[in-house]
Amino acid sequence: MNTTAATSHVPSGPGDAARFVATQSLLTLDARHPFAAKSLIDAQDMHRTVMSGFLGWVDDGSPDARSQMGILSTWAVDLRQARINLVVQSSISADWSGMPRGALAETPETLTIDRTFRIGDRVDFRTVVNPVRSIPPAPGSPPKSRGVRVPHTRPEHVRTWLSHRLQPPGEPAVAANGVTRIGADADTERLALRMLPRVSSPASHKGLRIARAEIKGTLTVTDPKTFVTALARGIGHARAYSCGLILVR
Repeated sequence: MNTTAATSHVPSGPGDAARFVATQSLLTLDARHPFAAKSLIDAQDMHRTVMSGFLGWVDDGSPDARSQMGILSTWAVDLRQARINLVVQSSISADWSGMPRGALAETPETLTIDRTFRIGDRVDFRTVVNPVRSIPPAPGSPPKSRGVRVPHTRPEHVRTWLSHRLQPPGEPAVAANGVTRIGADADTERLALRMLPRVSSPASHKGLRIARAEIKGTLTVTDPKTFVTALARGIGHARAYSCGLILVR
């Protein structure tokens, strides 16, 4: 099933509406299967699992393969049922036939998402994000020194993190401090927030530890084009490691 990347469609005045088109794959993995179990404990292995559905679309070794194909993902584990529920969004078709036998507890389901969003639309959403803040280099550091990303570890800090990315009516898509907004606003006091266990990659990427938080609530679209961009590209860091996908209904 072929789809196109997320696009903007304006049926009335400029900026009044925008169209989002993408493919979403819904996979249920058996958490007891070695293939799935390793993906659950190793963030880099989960990344490889997600990317395994898109072999051949771009050149091997391409440094921006994920972004070229518009791939975002999110997962949740049901320990009682021993299931990993994985959602993979992309701008091109996925092929999961290469999954090891037995790793899939159910046949993958593929959905084509084609929605037009307008100013004032209200949508329920869920997202898992990597909430971090950047500390700039110390004075006197060598030129081009990079700052340090420090993870937020408390729900109230995650609430503030998201509030900086919300876009009240009439506000620009990029805030004065350079933060990219999501084209929608929300009542932050009505958000449901939960800190999730960190994920890491102890073998191939020693030292990789990704803080995660789940956010649920209701968004009101204020800038449809920017909102569609946020849906297609995700928000925040660690998007290669199943963070940043905004699911809406």
